[in-house]
Amino acid sequence: MGLEQLRPIIERLPEVKAPLVQPTLNERLFFTAAVLVLFFVMYHIYPVGVVVSHDTQTEFLQIVLASKMGSLLTTGIGPIVLASIFLQLFVGAKIINLDLSVPKNKALFQGTQKLLAIILALFEAYIYTNLMTIDPIFGDVGTRLIVALQVAIGSILLLYFDEVVSKYGIGSGIGLFIAAGVSLSVVSGLIGILSGYGGIPASNTVIYHLSEGGANAIPSAILALVPIMATLVVLAVSVYAENIKVEVPLAFERARGYGGRFPIKFLYTSNMPVILAFAFISAMQLMGRMFAGLTFEIGGVNFSDFIAVYDPTGRLVGGLFYLVSPSFPSPIALAGGIPVYINLMLTSSNTWMVPFIGAVMVPEYVHAIIYVVALVIMSIVFGYLWAETSGMTARDVAAQLKNVGLSVPGFRRDPRMIESILSKYIPVITIVGSGFVGLLAGMADLTGALGTGTGILLTAGILHRTYEEMQSRQMFEMYPALKKMIGE
Repeated sequence: MGLEQLRPIIERLPEVKAPLVQPTLNERLFFTAAVLVLFFVMYHIYPVGVVVSHDTQTEFLQIVLASKMGSLLTTGIGPIVLASIFLQLFVGAKIINLDLSVPKNKALFQGTQKLLAIILALFEAYIYTNLMTIDPIFGDVGTRLIVALQVAIGSILLLYFDEVVSKYGIGSGIGLFIAAGVSLSVVSGLIGILSGYGGIPASNTVIYHLSEGGANAIPSAILALVPIMATLVVLAVSVYAENIKVEVPLAFERARGYGGRFPIKFLYTSNMPVILAFAFISAMQLMGRMFAGLTFEIGGVNFSDFIAVYDPTGRLVGGLFYLVSPSFPSPIALAGGIPVYINLMLTSSNTWMVPFIGAVMVPEYVHAIIYVVALVIMSIVFGYLWAETSGMTARDVAAQLKNVGLSVPGFRRDPRMIESILSKYIPVITIVGSGFVGLLAGMADLTGALGTGTGILLTAGILHRTYEEMQSRQMFEMYPALKKMIGE
């Protein structure tokens, strides 16, 4: 399968041109802040024709995918990430045979990804209108089309905001949007635990327990603070994991005595595997809602209830999609506190209709285990695919180091030698690191951390890399010769 036929369309797509002169650090901060402000503005704008309502069914995925049901950001970064997943799978399966080490092919791949993201934004936007409360101003179908167009435009704007941040700002636009959504959730959750804001029961707030007095006042207040404590623990573990790395010594070929170390981080693919995994879970749930109520039979056996079961309100309550989704009682504060949360996890169960077997009772704690295992597996798969398609393999890195005149001391100046050394670390770290980040995200989600455990994990990594980039940008401005030396 080739992509050359799409080139005329891709060349006509609007794009954010790279700057002719590299922006200063202050200019990058300005563009990043401006995009962040626009993101929050869109986050609080509801399309014409939508009745404002609060949706808790997809709240977990909304936080991770920087979306807000019913607003202009209903689909969030979902179409962008989903487009990346599809193309990675096609490249990994050799359905698309494209050498991404060639700049022309890489530009074609990125353009195709943009085109697919726009198409998915239009498609997902219309599907999501079925989950919204619509005010039929222009008739039901007409209003849904108008709402879908507004939501799709919001997602497409995020696509271009991401380009602005990548070329003129600091870090990644997608990362910025995730961190912004999670931070907002953490702040609102913190206020809620302290005072009862945001739907948290007043009887489960710190202020309520302390005002009640008595011997149980302080222990009860401490239990109410568990989500905050969990948030801090997840943050600390995430930051620690970000700093684990293996360093390969390097030297400049043309400047003897000068060199450094190439750091291969334990979280080599960063948090991208988890972002891709959650986008995939979101897509599964969206497809499930599309076909809810339909019968899917193979050989006379109905697989519909095996795949997904929805209640009359459209809430996912059973099936395979439910088992691999973070649908368990969380956060702890909304579940009624620690005792209620633990009781729900130990005593609740769901019926899973398994073909040829019949109804199987799945306890909630088994659901939690299946979810964590599924998230680990998906993270490993997407981590491997991300490394293959984003120029992070040992072969790609060896070529990049050779191009800037770096080699490993004591070995021949041959990119194959560098590749053989890097091959001892990168493939293993890619798999282990991706699995670890999936495990950490899944376990963190079970703690009821504010902003979701996965959200905190992603935000910690995003902020850590943003800080590192700010440091490097400042170093480049202080030492322009260093920028020329490494080809920045």
